[in-house]
Amino acid sequence: MNYEEKLNQLEKIIKARGRIAVAFSGGVDSAFLLLFGKKVMKDRILAITAEAPNFAPDEIQYARELCRREGIPHIIAELGPEILASFCHNPPDRCYICKKAIFNQLKALVAARYPDAVLADGTNLDDMKDYRPGRKALEELEIFSPLKEAGLTKAEVRRGLRELGADIWNKPAFACLASRIPYGESITTEKLKAIYKAEQALCELGFSQVRVRHHGAVARIEVLPEDREEFFDLGFMDRVDQLIKDAGFLYAALDLSGYRMGSLNEEIKK
Repeated sequence: MNYEEKLNQLEKIIKARGRIAVAFSGGVDSAFLLLFGKKVMKDRILAITAEAPNFAPDEIQYARELCRREGIPHIIAELGPEILASFCHNPPDRCYICKKAIFNQLKALVAARYPDAVLADGTNLDDMKDYRPGRKALEELEIFSPLKEAGLTKAEVRRGLRELGADIWNKPAFACLASRIPYGESITTEKLKAIYKAEQALCELGFSQVRVRHHGAVARIEVLPEDREEFFDLGFMDRVDQLIKDAGFLYAALDLSGYRMGSLNEEIKK
């Protein structure tokens, strides 16, 4: 199917469900599903956002603002630090455990407030290519993934957002903050806060895509390959070094390969 045919298919898929509650993270995929859903379903769409230590506060704030601006009913599920207890030991299937715990609670909240609504997420076709154990949790909980069903890719989702006039159509990919911590290393609120603070500081320096991988006292910085030359300047390196230390790390290191999605999965693929 071409792009237009996929959009027509998406419209049919979601209209057949009656009322949809979109698990809205504040990211590109769920934003497109939510806005497209509002366009075709009017008042039969709502959003639910999980607020937890492993999710960036600015993502949650964006979700709040978009729903307020668009007049979309919005549930905030305040999960708190206790949600980390189920996956703080950080096994290779952390994403499965995390998704299962969080979506169980989201599903229960939606069922209690909107019994006729189906919980949907923003999984797209490209998400099927990487190591993503969280997909199994979504399947077990029977979470509706209309973008995937319609065969929409990430590029097509961004195109759809641009056509809808959404300001985040070109927003860089983001992921749960826990994904910055190597498998087997414990996940704590302190580590998550340090990662978030360091990444925010680097974004404020102008980097559009950045990851700070937490290796104990060391922050391994990933930026886009074409942005690595920024670090050729000694003064700039000193500035980054101080920002990373201010975030709570002792040492700052640049990953010479640059940013690539899911780099910590490389260890379990060997």
